[in-house]
Amino acid sequence: QVQLVESGGGLVQAGGSLRLSCAASGRTFSTYAMGWFRQAPGKEREFVVAINWGGSMTYYADSVKGRFTISRDNAKNTVYLQMNKMKPEDTAVYYCAARKGPVVTTNRYDYWGQGTQVTVSS
Repeated sequence: QVQLVESGGGLVQAGGSLRLSCAASGRTFSTYAMGWFRQAPGKEREFVVAINWGGSMTYYADSVKGRFTISRDNAKNTVYLQMNKMKPEDTAVYYCAARKGPVVTTNRYDYWGQGTQVTVSS
């Protein structure tokens, strides 16, 4: 069982930056692929970015390429999402997710955090 806790959300102006963190419980964090998803009001949850267990492979949604960066620190059981040049359309609840096995860009993850609100004002 893995528990995920996101932090770092908040209010930022357009063009600004935020860094989200996702802290995971358990001793096997380094064996999990990790992903970030987001859900805006009235919309379905969508894929944002994912990283494989070792951090050598990353995948980004087209909407965030060049602006967002995912990274992980397996020694700290934490995955990060650095968000730069933020836009109002980035406003959403951001969720961290973990899965055993290969990294995927669908929502086929085994464990999910409770989410953290990110609001970008224009």
